[in-house]
Amino acid sequence: MTSDTLKKTPLCESCQKAGGKMVDFHGWYLPVQFNSIIAEHKAVREKAGMFDVSHMGQVFVEGPDAWHFLQYMNTNNIKNTPPCGTYSHITDEQGHIIDDAISFCLTPEKFLVVVNAACIDTDVAWFKKHAEKFNVKITNDSAHWGMIALQGPEAVTHAEKLIAGVSEMPRFTIKEIELYGAKGYVTRTGYTGEDGVEIMLPAEAIVTLWNDLLQAGVAPCGLGARDVLRLEAGYLLNGVDADGNQTPYEAACGWVVKLTKEDFVGRVALQAQKEAGLKSRLTGFVLTAAGVPRGGCKILKDGAEIGRLTSGTYSPLFKGIAVGYAPAELAEGAEVEIEVHGRKIPAQKVKTPFYKNRV
Repeated sequence: MTSDTLKKTPLCESCQKAGGKMVDFHGWYLPVQFNSIIAEHKAVREKAGMFDVSHMGQVFVEGPDAWHFLQYMNTNNIKNTPPCGTYSHITDEQGHIIDDAISFCLTPEKFLVVVNAACIDTDVAWFKKHAEKFNVKITNDSAHWGMIALQGPEAVTHAEKLIAGVSEMPRFTIKEIELYGAKGYVTRTGYTGEDGVEIMLPAEAIVTLWNDLLQAGVAPCGLGARDVLRLEAGYLLNGVDADGNQTPYEAACGWVVKLTKEDFVGRVALQAQKEAGLKSRLTGFVLTAAGVPRGGCKILKDGAEIGRLTSGTYSPLFKGIAVGYAPAELAEGAEVEIEVHGRKIPAQKVKTPFYKNRV
């Protein structure tokens, strides 16, 4: 694909003006970096950085059965008291992850589900396939919204200057706002391990917000820093750490599966897997010698391949860090080797997250 055929967010031109190096990201033309990945990482860990995440999807689920429908479509218990949000996995009948999403309760009969960009069409089709037996309306409103993730220790301070009351919002909540004459939403989640907010506004207003944050000294950040930050914080990258063949248990996210709730898609398969036990599991590794691990690298134990990495990077905090699928019985602290460009680099199994969330 060329830049002319790739999908563009409302902030595409603004990102280019700010010096963003643009790349193809799942069919979207997005900035991989502005300054350097290390400088952007430092900005988010120490001050504040902002990311154009307008490519993510916004799906509204409305109607008398909205909550019951989302309970059926998700592995987790969806909170139905406004303004709460719930992180969960959407799985198929075999328990394999289709997407991970956050469902925000606006009213008991209206929810905003924020989904991954590459999964928008798949998720909407999956929702509509199962919606026939529920009194709900599914609306893909993704094209209407721009979205900025403002992250870092100073993020909420910046947001409070524009949106009164943001600092009082608990984590995983949503608030309807009006900014620059446009109606939108602000949420308190994050994908970096730092405090922060996500602000959703229509196109013209999101551009104004971007420019105001730039003038306030917030660092623009790209996909490169975002990937390092989220890996340090132990967050799953759907499509990479879970490619449609893994369950939440295998992806080390068993906490999002609530087998005791009423029936949901994939429940039978997940119950069976939990009872039978896991063969492999997404596992964290830290290199104990110099090297930069990447997805696809072999995980070796006593010279034999026992798995493959799905994500890996150079972390300014921990040097080489990675996650990959390895035997579930691999002991904590186990010494392994990661094969990087033909070199066998010593590494150790560790608990994730690598970076302990401050919030």
